[in-house]
Amino acid sequence: MKRLIHYPKMSFAPTHIRIVAHFSIALVFACASARAADSPLALKGGEKVAFLGDSITANGWNQPGGYVRLVAAGLKANGVEITPLPAGVSGNSSKDMLARLSRDVLEKKPDWVTISCGVNDVWHGDRGVALEDYKRNMTSLVDQAQAADIGVMILTATPIMEEPENAFNAKLTDYTAFLRKLAAEKHCLLADPNADALAVFSATPKPRRILTVDGVHPNPHGAELIAASVLEAFGLDDSQLSKARAAWAQIPQVWDVTVTYRGSSGAKVLSLTQALSRSEYESIEKSLTERDRPVSVPEFLQDAFRKNVDEYIKPRGSYESVDAIFDATANLEIIKKVKSNLSSQITDLLRKAPPPSDPAH
Repeated sequence: MKRLIHYPKMSFAPTHIRIVAHFSIALVFACASARAADSPLALKGGEKVAFLGDSITANGWNQPGGYVRLVAAGLKANGVEITPLPAGVSGNSSKDMLARLSRDVLEKKPDWVTISCGVNDVWHGDRGVALEDYKRNMTSLVDQAQAADIGVMILTATPIMEEPENAFNAKLTDYTAFLRKLAAEKHCLLADPNADALAVFSATPKPRRILTVDGVHPNPHGAELIAASVLEAFGLDDSQLSKARAAWAQIPQVWDVTVTYRGSSGAKVLSLTQALSRSEYESIEKSLTERDRPVSVPEFLQDAFRKNVDEYIKPRGSYESVDAIFDATANLEIIKKVKSNLSSQITDLLRKAPPPSDPAH
């Protein structure tokens, strides 16, 4: 007998999002719950959830602050522990996902599958998937999953290049409209990060790299937006989403800030990456923006890195130039010392900085 899946009544209105802007964007989610506070969640602890998708989903598992990991962490913060089954493959379109559905999802017998698909179908142009073929592929993905007694959540595709009016997003509109229609017709849960992202862009003048690192793949803010959309679709209310966000803020190594120092030729580069939790990043950001001459976190770290390297170059140090550091094969030792100095500066900033504001308020 097929397992009965009770789908909560869904609202397709976009999640309300407030934006607080300094030199980088701190997103604050004030999510309107799509269910009554005492309604049960759509899933329960111990269930297996497959996350089918492209590189956005692959990174969602491979990165500490990816949206798949955030979904699992957000549920755990509310006493619901799931077993994630990552099934994201870079470059995949609906055609590719359909070809591997049995191997990567059905054979693993999950209780739920989330399907995130559409960016590559549109973005890849002639190598993508036409709308009518996309409709058939997505319908087949849903039908096969439901026939296997798997609960389905459909995610709308996130905007491409963070430019709502570009040709990609004009084309994507029909794809996302179909997904909303498909979710309603097939009684699937719907997470709508597309609508949520567009709400962010509409509230921000000339949005550029607010939610992504390259126009497509989410930065930590974008990952949180997608994860919040998924959790809300699973039925988390405002209070539960607040617990999830508090847990996300403590995940280490979510924000990666890379700083560089180029030699005279530009070919030789000293660089290091400083990894911070969201809580650390926002605390430092708040401290820096309250200075007489505010700077962003990347600007601060870049300036501190350059000053630290300068200590090893004449007249302060013994090396003629950054090129000489490379020639002396001392760059690794210097990077180690510079990173230690930067860590000390960050620790000092964190000690002095006020805590970031509670994202729930």
